[in-house]
Amino acid sequence: MKKLVLLILIAMLATTAGAQNSKVSPELQGYKSSQQVRIIVQYAPGTQVNCGGLLGLVDCLLNDILKLGGQILAPLPLVNGVVALLDGPGINSLAHNANVVYISSDRPLTPTLSNAAPAVNAFAAWQSGYTGAGVGVALIDSGVSSHPDLNGGLLGLSRVVWNQSFVPGNASANDQYGHGTHVAGLIAGNGHSSTGRQYTRTFEGIAPGANIINLRVLDQNGEGSDSTVISAINTAILLKPLFNIRVINLSLGRAVYESYKLDPVCQAVEQAWKNGIVVVVAAGNNGRFQQTDGYGTISSPANDPYVITVGAMKPMGTPTRTDDLIASYSSKGPTLLDAVAKPDLVAPGNLLVSLEAPNSTLYNEYPGNRVPYDFYVNGGENDASSSSYFTLSGTSMAAGVVSGVVADLLQKSPSLSPDQVKARLMKTAWKSLPAFSSTTDPTTGITYTDQYDVFTVGAGYIDVEAALNNTDLARGTAMSPIATFTGSGDVTLKPSTTAVWNTSATWSYATVWGTSQFATGASPTLAINSSTSGSPSSVLWGGNAMWGTNAMWGTNAMWGTNAMWGTNAMWGTNAMWGTSVSGGEQ
Repeated sequence: MKKLVLLILIAMLATTAGAQNSKVSPELQGYKSSQQVRIIVQYAPGTQVNCGGLLGLVDCLLNDILKLGGQILAPLPLVNGVVALLDGPGINSLAHNANVVYISSDRPLTPTLSNAAPAVNAFAAWQSGYTGAGVGVALIDSGVSSHPDLNGGLLGLSRVVWNQSFVPGNASANDQYGHGTHVAGLIAGNGHSSTGRQYTRTFEGIAPGANIINLRVLDQNGEGSDSTVISAINTAILLKPLFNIRVINLSLGRAVYESYKLDPVCQAVEQAWKNGIVVVVAAGNNGRFQQTDGYGTISSPANDPYVITVGAMKPMGTPTRTDDLIASYSSKGPTLLDAVAKPDLVAPGNLLVSLEAPNSTLYNEYPGNRVPYDFYVNGGENDASSSSYFTLSGTSMAAGVVSGVVADLLQKSPSLSPDQVKARLMKTAWKSLPAFSSTTDPTTGITYTDQYDVFTVGAGYIDVEAALNNTDLARGTAMSPIATFTGSGDVTLKPSTTAVWNTSATWSYATVWGTSQFATGASPTLAINSSTSGSPSSVLWGGNAMWGTNAMWGTNAMWGTNAMWGTNAMWGTNAMWGTSVSGGEQ
């Protein structure tokens, strides 16, 4: 069964080559291997398929399958068809039979554990043949360890097509920390190690056909430096024509020390963007910073207005997105110093199962995050842990999900520029989110309340299907706008003069960010200013609270030296990029 999945994935890479047969399902299009796969053959209505039992069936109609070297496994009278084994050439020949309506693989019907894929409608992309095939994603992280779920490339080889370390004194590109491998799986894992009849759940990334360019910048402790990240970004730009690198994933960051216009890492990501590479960056994990209710905690280079900045949602253990909530640790905008409206989007990021890097730092320090076999294997032992999968939480994971979405979109529409990709993803994001949600930390007893405003969820919850179906092209940049406090209790957004936002009804603030975000009328005044007595908004958005002149915009609060920059406050080693959210929220 594992070989079947691998072969089908290889076939999916070739779906764009050669003539397409409308009788053959997308994952079998172009499948030419002599390896037989399980298929379901449906026949035209009125065709007498059941001719007095299976033997009669073979004699009267299905002899064609046998002549092609296939094997009939069982009849399916409910759909007037059969289950059979047949190779690639046989499938192509059978599709020319006038009585055949449709041939598809015998697909396993199982839920996904992480629930990330159904939450962003990834199945719609896969069913249409969009798996990120042919698109290179540069993963600038802690490295990527070898894993069967990252195979399936040419001749079944690894889809990690380039490995390079930028860690001083360590030439190995293997993941010694355990973070990069996990993100790689969320982007491009194909579920090989959890696909088959013995498994109850399959763990698959959003772009299971994409290639990974592994650029290691973080050491075994998850630590790196600006220079190594910049070097890796430069390498990604140089390698772009060789591996069709269209996406850079940066699930890392640090404190904002200056304007993005001066920040060297921000300048580096802008160069990648201007060279045609979509840069996806994690927002940060400081949404619980109590002094500002989490606002103003976006990290660098997520504070750059060009990049796609991603916050984290909680899938709530269900495949549907309608019950999903924002993770309380997800960092919020606006950005320090520049007041850029961030994040741009949110995506699943909490308690996601993805690839494991055995004997890595996270693997050894957090044994409770190892996935038990009985969670996804029929008859798995209760006390045994998986050797393939691990659970992590954070905006790092959410960024990986979005990078996978971008790869799928660029497979379908390779001519899109980074700005057009960002604008389309923001416009088509799902916006039917609640007004507020709260969660209580069981350890501290502290309750965190989040308002679903521009600075918490951006333009909304990313939606693969909606993005693939949309054809709008942005004319101009998609730089995130600047937030401005008017002094009368209003907060407005001001885009760059070259930005697409608010230039037409197609790209109006209300269309892209959602009508609930803005007050009525043409003015782009954020509705977060309005409050009802007794509601959470009166606490968060009252004139003397977050947006008062002595609070967020005051000189002695958010921008002061004694607030966000204290060593024990926001930027401690166990805060923003530490492992404090490795377990995630329940």
